[in-house]
Amino acid sequence: MESRPKKLLDQVRDAIRVKHYARNTEQAYVYWIKKYILFHNKRHPKEMGTGEVQAFLTHLALEEHISASTQNQALSALLFLYRNVLSLELGLVDSVRAKPSQHVPTVLSRAEVQAVLHEMSGIHLLMARLLYGSGMRLMECIRLRVKDLDFEYRQIAVRDAKGAHDRYTLLPASLVEPLQDHLVQVKRTHAEDLSKGYGAVYLPFALAEKYPNANREWIWQYVFPSHSLSPDEQDGVIRRFHMSETGLQKAVKAAVQKAGIPKKVGCHTFRHCFATHLLEAGYDIRTVQELLGHKDVKTTMIYTHVLNRGPKAVRSPLDE
Repeated sequence: MESRPKKLLDQVRDAIRVKHYARNTEQAYVYWIKKYILFHNKRHPKEMGTGEVQAFLTHLALEEHISASTQNQALSALLFLYRNVLSLELGLVDSVRAKPSQHVPTVLSRAEVQAVLHEMSGIHLLMARLLYGSGMRLMECIRLRVKDLDFEYRQIAVRDAKGAHDRYTLLPASLVEPLQDHLVQVKRTHAEDLSKGYGAVYLPFALAEKYPNANREWIWQYVFPSHSLSPDEQDGVIRRFHMSETGLQKAVKAAVQKAGIPKKVGCHTFRHCFATHLLEAGYDIRTVQELLGHKDVKTTMIYTHVLNRGPKAVRSPLDE
């Protein structure tokens, strides 16, 4: 009996996993492809092409008022679908483009950062301090493995970061002891999982097949594991994943409110503060660029907007 062909979205998931894209990317791409199909009354993408893609993206910009970056993500998802799943090449997509945002990042002063941290506790406090002290993105922190922490050289290896690049950033000296104490608890939990027949963690890039026993080794465990075991949606295996990002996001939001900070602050704000405060301290912008993992120094330059001396040392005439 011949097996039934895979559904289109399952083919998309398979193609994404072959290229080792992040799970968040997989979820986003599947979402936009499904939305594209529904927008065109469930027509199969093979029956559509450049015109339908343009109409969909224009609808997103004019009717749903999405941001330019979100529209670009939707386009990337559809390009991936046609090129990597359907083996079809789209023509030039000339849709109405969402207006690019010109937002400058929100940055807290050092006193404001400490006020927010003062209102946090437990594991969320440790994670927030690590975000501010290292400049990592939220998901980079969430996905840290034990082997990524180098206590001797006081550095953190950020693996497969945005753009599929690795980099090193700072491990604050003040967090060495708290992190080591935290890992004692994590290791105890891992040992309990092993004793119950679990303890296998998700490994990227088919490493589980290449090294069958690596997924149970201590060095591959998440630094911030989930509080409970759960089945992997990809293969059904019971694993302990990393913590959800929403818990930390909610904790930061609550702390900002308690601290009375009248600014729009989220987890990513700590990364902005890390960069700005290093530049304020006189560190070279190229060094900060490398720690943040920016491809172009122009991206890092945006943080000079809050420096007292500014990019051109401009002072207000009122202060003369």
